[in-house]
Amino acid sequence: MGVLSAVSLLFALMGAAAFASPRTLLARLELPATTPTARNEVQAVYGGFGLAVAVVLLLPLWRPELRAGVAITVGAALAGMAAGRGIALLRERPNGWALLFLAIEAIAAAALFAAA
Repeated sequence: MGVLSAVSLLFALMGAAAFASPRTLLARLELPATTPTARNEVQAVYGGFGLAVAVVLLLPLWRPELRAGVAITVGAALAGMAAGRGIALLRERPNGWALLFLAIEAIAAAALFAAA
C-alpha cells in the first residue's frame, strides 16, 4: 500500500467513526458532543471532510499527474494540524491521545511530502 493510500485509509477511518459514533469520537480528547449542534460539527468536520480527503488522496490512482499536488496539499494540512498542536504544547500539556494524534499528523505529513 502506497503512502497516499495509507493516509487515505486513516482519513476514511476517521470519517466513518465520526458518522458511526459522533458522541464518542472526540471523547478521548475530552470534547463531548452532547448536543445536536456539536454532533453536526463532528460529522461535518471529522466525517464529511475526512471522507472527502480520503477520496482526494486516491485520485492519483486514476490521474497520476495529480499526485504531487494532492500529496503537498494534504501534507500541508496535516503539518498545520501538527504545528498547531505543537504550539499548544507550549502553553499546556494535553492527554496522551492528543500527543498520539500529533505524532500521526506529523509522520503522515512528512510521508506525503516525501511522496510528492
